[in-house]
Amino acid sequence: MNTNLAKRMDTLSPSMTIAISTLAQELKAQGKDVLSFSAGEPDFDTPQLIKDSAIEALNSGKTKYTAVAGTVEVKTAIKNKLKKENNLDYNISDIMVNVGAKHSLFNLFQALIDEGDEVIIPAPYWVTYPELAKYSGGIPIEVLTDDASEFKMTAQQLKDAITPKTKMLILTTPSNPTGSVYSKSELEAIGEVLKGTDIWVISDEMYEKLVYDGLEFTATASVSDDMYQRTVTVNGLSKSVAMTGWRFGYLATPHKELIKAMTKLQSQSTSNINSITQYASITALEGKVDEDIEMMRVQFEKRRDIACELLNDIDGLSVIKPQGAFYLFVNIKEIEEDSLEFCKKMLADTGVAVVPGLGFGLDGYFRFSFATAEDIIRDGIARISKFVGTYK
Repeated sequence: MNTNLAKRMDTLSPSMTIAISTLAQELKAQGKDVLSFSAGEPDFDTPQLIKDSAIEALNSGKTKYTAVAGTVEVKTAIKNKLKKENNLDYNISDIMVNVGAKHSLFNLFQALIDEGDEVIIPAPYWVTYPELAKYSGGIPIEVLTDDASEFKMTAQQLKDAITPKTKMLILTTPSNPTGSVYSKSELEAIGEVLKGTDIWVISDEMYEKLVYDGLEFTATASVSDDMYQRTVTVNGLSKSVAMTGWRFGYLATPHKELIKAMTKLQSQSTSNINSITQYASITALEGKVDEDIEMMRVQFEKRRDIACELLNDIDGLSVIKPQGAFYLFVNIKEIEEDSLEFCKKMLADTGVAVVPGLGFGLDGYFRFSFATAEDIIRDGIARISKFVGTYK
């Protein structure tokens, strides 16, 4: 029988990060000594207070359907968090809870992007952005950045990329895969370019609590009223609170028609997200596990420093010390332009799994996740050093 898949499925490419992680798991299952630095997942457990809140929710019968866009309680906690931590004022009706931030983004692209709309995406980018643009009928417009700009798109680059078809700009701060963080002044400059346009800004701020060197995070929507009006803030608890499997994402925008449209879409797809997750997430949103978050942040910063020093000591490799997230975007151009070839060979020869820069829209690099123990980082980079020394 001919499967006759819908043509829209041809627009999607499988995630390279998941593909590399899966291959590493398969090699490990075969008994091979594999060290994986490919997954974007903290190695810490979810804080105990959050788990206790989930148990309490279960025991008190919080197991029924909720409102599609989330309970009043969890949306109130999000509203208060955004006001307290990001200086952003939203109403309860401006907020929506989704099955992880990836679901938030899917809803946004489906609700906003029509056939032929252009979506500006600074590269390197998180692998899902261009895929969602294409799946929604849009055209991803990649704006290449490099080490010199710390992988951040400049206001001039944005200005040069805008056309009459531009519908959306994607900003990620801190960035996956580079860890770059946009400063307030950089966001203000981007905002000046956008004034007078109808371009939406989708600001993915999933890693906001994982910033280093005493840096103060700036939410994109907070830099001006104009940016507040055009920005949809996307966030969640997966990375900073080690809640990846809980699938809790949310978004906020003052445009109620957009919220209504996405709620309608979600009502015909997932409906509400897991009720237990919603109630447990309130504990994190209210700041009750801030000590746990800070403990993880401090450990990530220490690991970042170690990994940067060790990688920069390897002839032929270089890496900029990032100010956020838990990734290093390592430049390998001196020894290999083809990042996929390099990463495949390194995995086969040394058992070290990293993600080729090609998957993030910028070849000649690989992404190294330092969300793992210090001894594993040291072992992995020692293997990388040996591999690079004998490469080709």
